[in-house]
Amino acid sequence: MTSMPPHPDATTDAAPGTTPTLVLIGHGMVGQRFLEELADRGVTERTRVVVLCEEPRPAYDRVQLTSYFAGRTPDDLSLADPEFLARHGIELHLGDPATAVDRTTRTVTARSGLTVRYDTLVLATGSYPFVPPVPGKDSAGCFVYRTIDDLLAIEEYAKNARTGVVVGGGLLGLEAAGALKGLGLHTHVVEFAPRLMALQVDEGGGRALRRTIEEMGLEVHTGVGGKEIVADDSGAVAAMGLSDDSRIDTDLVVFSAGVRPRDQLARDCGLPVGERGGIVVDEQCRTADPAVYAIGECALAADGRVYGLVAPGYDMARVTAGDIAARLGDDTGGPDGFTGADLSTKLKLLGVDVASFGDAHGTTAGSLDVVYADSRSGVYKKLVIGAEGELLGGVLVGDAEAYGMLRPLTGTVPPLAPEQLVLPAGVEGGAAALGPSALPDSAVLCNCHNVTKGTVRAAVTEHSCTTLPEIKKCTKAGTGCGSCVKSLTAVMNDELAANGATIDTGLCGCFPHTRAELYEVVRTLRLTSFAELLDSHGRPEARNGDGCEICKPTVGSIIASLAPSVGAGGYVLDGEQAALQDTNDHFLANLQRNGSYSIVPRIPGGEITPEKLIVIGEVARDFGLYTKITGGQRIDLFGARVDQLPEVWARLVDAGFESGHAYGKALRTVKSCVGQTWCRYGVQDSVRMAIELELRYRGLRSPHKLKSAVSGCARECAEARGKDFGVIATSNGWNLYVGGNGGADPRHADLLAQDLSDAELIRLIDRFLMFYIRTADRLERTSAWLERIEGGLDHVRDVVVHDSLGLCDELEALMAAHVTHYRDEWAETLADPERLARFVSFVNAPDVPDPSVRFVPERDQVKPDLTLLAGPTLPVRTLEGSSV
Repeated sequence: MTSMPPHPDATTDAAPGTTPTLVLIGHGMVGQRFLEELADRGVTERTRVVVLCEEPRPAYDRVQLTSYFAGRTPDDLSLADPEFLARHGIELHLGDPATAVDRTTRTVTARSGLTVRYDTLVLATGSYPFVPPVPGKDSAGCFVYRTIDDLLAIEEYAKNARTGVVVGGGLLGLEAAGALKGLGLHTHVVEFAPRLMALQVDEGGGRALRRTIEEMGLEVHTGVGGKEIVADDSGAVAAMGLSDDSRIDTDLVVFSAGVRPRDQLARDCGLPVGERGGIVVDEQCRTADPAVYAIGECALAADGRVYGLVAPGYDMARVTAGDIAARLGDDTGGPDGFTGADLSTKLKLLGVDVASFGDAHGTTAGSLDVVYADSRSGVYKKLVIGAEGELLGGVLVGDAEAYGMLRPLTGTVPPLAPEQLVLPAGVEGGAAALGPSALPDSAVLCNCHNVTKGTVRAAVTEHSCTTLPEIKKCTKAGTGCGSCVKSLTAVMNDELAANGATIDTGLCGCFPHTRAELYEVVRTLRLTSFAELLDSHGRPEARNGDGCEICKPTVGSIIASLAPSVGAGGYVLDGEQAALQDTNDHFLANLQRNGSYSIVPRIPGGEITPEKLIVIGEVARDFGLYTKITGGQRIDLFGARVDQLPEVWARLVDAGFESGHAYGKALRTVKSCVGQTWCRYGVQDSVRMAIELELRYRGLRSPHKLKSAVSGCARECAEARGKDFGVIATSNGWNLYVGGNGGADPRHADLLAQDLSDAELIRLIDRFLMFYIRTADRLERTSAWLERIEGGLDHVRDVVVHDSLGLCDELEALMAAHVTHYRDEWAETLADPERLARFVSFVNAPDVPDPSVRFVPERDQVKPDLTLLAGPTLPVRTLEGSSV
């Protein structure tokens, strides 16, 4: 992808009779989708495409904008693949918005002075935030909530703020409120309507939503508006006056009171606009000028509405691309025109599920409401039923699990009574959730991309898709808001089963069970032997065998992690356990490329005394070891022969060191910054917390290695968001992030919970880690697990925060058993002569060191002396017996 340089006063035009030029003004979500639709129809192969983008970055996911505060970066939010733009020759001009359109000469002028002649012009300028005309709205500390740059500015200003007010209680307003709360601000929401999310939910849903949000510590003011912003002597926000004459002392105000179409370019060039804004278009999204189209939030559709959701914008993009392709001679024709859209929506706001679909407010004559409400749990469900029993719409607050099945049934008579559809499963009269089999093929599963159940089924049967990523790539379903992923997975699995496809989910050729299933078998039956597990639960042909390189270390790890609970020995090199371990675990050290081993003593939280530093230096010097400070704030000692390991560790253990478990699938490190003890920005003692966490989880065996970090403030010096579980201090406690990792496929961790006390933080980490160990696949990092597990982060949060499965007591007990029974593996090894006997290079010559482990000097240390052609070093004799 290239951002084209400015061309002051230049005019570009295709040579007469050659390639036509299409100019797209705006590169948001709808603009990017329009480009993809053009490419799918081959338009980019025969048309020059020029894009003028106001922002300094290409299209990104505004729907997920608030996830920036949960650790996602602007790059994570990007929707524009540089390879896509380059492959299709799309000229993208970043930070260079259009300033004028001349329809007479068919030219567009950009802010840089660049002028481009067009044959077709598409306006995708989106909308702008509406800021109520209250006095003081331009004071320092007043923001809107629309772009990544807005979020960056809010984040910076909030560092010196304690209280924030969000004006607007709609979708984006509540997301902004969640962002301010996540930044550590005491947050108020001011909404002029009598309830929150007045367009999406009814009065009952509004009450349930408000109650839940207030329980989180936010203050909600409905039925009032902002009257003025009061500034201090420096011109910065000090308070907000409300229409009821009350006052909120605040340091920051975010306006999120709706949007207005950005139609000024159209007005200036004489295109008709609606009385309340929006560029007038027909069903093909054409304006009064047949060479000009308008799509997305800037357009006033043929049904007289301006649509602020992304799904209708995608529909407009599809219709417009099809019409343009047809005008270029595409005989397949374009899709049907855009005459309106389904405004159904499902969101998670401040951790609360909120969904509405169809006639949510019951405006249809003769309709009836079926309502279930549980104020204690904050759940409200309402279905609107027509006179003939058909489902017309609904509102779901607090529990929107059924949304994916109910929305496609809109307009049909459901297969179950409405009362059964709203009652929770397990409640008398309630029913199990509807499955995808209840949906017709015409049911739209993915509203963002208008993908039906039939299309998903066809992706399986006709295009051989067998995984969710393949379904997404084939149909685009699930790549928008993501609310349909569960339904997609269910339809895919049902179709695979119907076609007789057998997907073997077994761990390996020895076991038909997954790792998670084997964990449950070991835990429930209290098995302590691999042989016993294989003989009782292995595949018939594998029983009475030795297992394989996949299942042996996997089962060894399961038994080790459950050892205190099932009565197994905790030492991994005793008895049968020793034969199950990976190469590194065999000698409690990391094997290096020349046959030597590295040694990593634990340094909790990265804190170490001068005395212990001296011991490490003396050990490295005396044994000639290469020393390197690791990224996890530890010191790695390289170059020890296997027979030297006990000698080295004897000195380290005498000095108070323990195993750092760098060799095992276990907790590695908990990094930290210096925190408030030393740093002027710190708000909590991050070192103390890091040490406490590392000592608590040391030695914890898991499906993959675990890394953690604790940062003492939002500046994030410890890089906690790149860890399996990361902790960031706030003025009110700790925020817990999970599922991050670095490496070849980096992923920022997601916010699980915020403003936790020390006890709450540790309790949630206990639960999270044990739930991960219980349900993850072999060698699956927390990041991959979080994306794979059904329901993702929301499900994990429900389980470990809200105890939705009733497992939390058990998870905490498992962790408590681990903490109580922890023993340092190297200290136990040194105390047992029989265990020490394994640390030799040659079993038949235990006193002989391995002569192939050699080193050469480099930079005042050593490095491996690697033999280019490996083989035995033997004397060669002639026939006469003399050596040659």
